[in-house]
Amino acid sequence: MRRILLLGGVSEALAIARRLGAEHIYSLAGLGKVPDDLACQVRVGGYGGAEGLARFIAEEAIGLLLDATHPYAAQISRNAATAAELAGIPCWALRRPGWQAGPGDDWREVADWAELIEALTGFRRPFFTLGREPLDHLHEIPSQQHWTVRCLQSQPAGQAYEVIGARGPFNLDDERELFSRLQSDVLISKNSGSQSTEPKLQVARELGLPVLILKRPDLPAVAREFDSVEGLWQALTTYLETP
Repeated sequence: MRRILLLGGVSEALAIARRLGAEHIYSLAGLGKVPDDLACQVRVGGYGGAEGLARFIAEEAIGLLLDATHPYAAQISRNAATAAELAGIPCWALRRPGWQAGPGDDWREVADWAELIEALTGFRRPFFTLGREPLDHLHEIPSQQHWTVRCLQSQPAGQAYEVIGARGPFNLDDERELFSRLQSDVLISKNSGSQSTEPKLQVARELGLPVLILKRPDLPAVAREFDSVEGLWQALTTYLETP
């Protein structure tokens, strides 16, 4: 029996998990909602680094490790590639393509948090859609700025910031309403490539707002890479059917 360990983190991972049988394992870090309607097994939590993941692979007789984590979860992807090598099994990865700037877009790529903060000089009402990282810097907000941070969990507003707890997919009309209320003058985003969060970029385009894009991290080489669920599933079907 060929067993798959699927490391989740993007919406496409759940689409794959819904097609897996009871012998396979869908693994989640524990952030967000845990699905309870899957035929496959669901595991929540970490492994203790690459070595811990390699031990789990050996204990569970996993034959293929599938990395479908977030494009910015670079450490998890590195652990996955290393663990697969230690365990002597192949690692495949679903690498979702990033968004591409179109006509009228004012996108400015930044390498890290320090470069981002420098690029924000001159703006007054930035809208952060990076996840939780800005929450660690709320005490550093310049006196002339008011931050809005959207992430999975809300928290009480402060004098210089608002934290919105929300999960995609986001509706275009709702995004237009939100931008109108916030009166933001710059959008900050990761280049996740997710369709569910892309409407914010369209609204920024409509309003002529600049977008600061956090550069994608370098990810490790693996045995095979795929850019779509269907391409990956075709390969998985062949893998599972091979004696």
